[in-house]
Amino acid sequence: MSVFQKLVLASGSPRRVELLQQAGIEPDRLMPADIDEEPQRAEHPRSLAKRLCREKAEKALASLKAEPEFDHPYVLAADTVVSVGRRILPKTEMLDEAANSLRLLSGRSHRVYTGICLVTPQEKIRTKLVETRVRFKRLSREELESYLASGEWRGKAGGYAIQGLAGTFVVKLVGSYTNVVGLPLYETVGLLTGEGFKVHFNWLSGSPQV
Repeated sequence: MSVFQKLVLASGSPRRVELLQQAGIEPDRLMPADIDEEPQRAEHPRSLAKRLCREKAEKALASLKAEPEFDHPYVLAADTVVSVGRRILPKTEMLDEAANSLRLLSGRSHRVYTGICLVTPQEKIRTKLVETRVRFKRLSREELESYLASGEWRGKAGGYAIQGLAGTFVVKLVGSYTNVVGLPLYETVGLLTGEGFKVHFNWLSGSPQV
């Protein structure tokens, strides 16, 4: 990454960091934004994802104002929401939340929305929303109980991580796979390059993968 460009990721998610690294991007700073993620009354899942990603980016930017070494950075934030119709599923922290979410997803389709917000060094705000449709197989009792016992559901929107064991539940996926993981790479890289961030800087010195 160029020394003249600083990228702050307003997240502590290992998944999002790994996805950025997959694209050859190494954030200069992780700054998780602690905000209230509760949906507002009658808020649509799409609107929630867009609102939360912007709030995370703005909070991280405000915190950076006191740090001269991060003068005029790029700030990237994202928020992922899983829904069945207009029903928003929680980021599960309790076993019963995960069980209820997985029972609801079993044998049916749902949507995964990720809102991306990029604040440029000139403090211009760019946002994008990405939608993916996912269909789960009908889960047997054994599959449900075994997945819950694995603990992979903890902290995950909708109670599952597609890049883990739950990948075996997916019958069909329409749209971006990385969106379901937590950060749609095509759209994220497009936002960054469109605003002058040198995404390909590290590619130039990389060695071909065998």
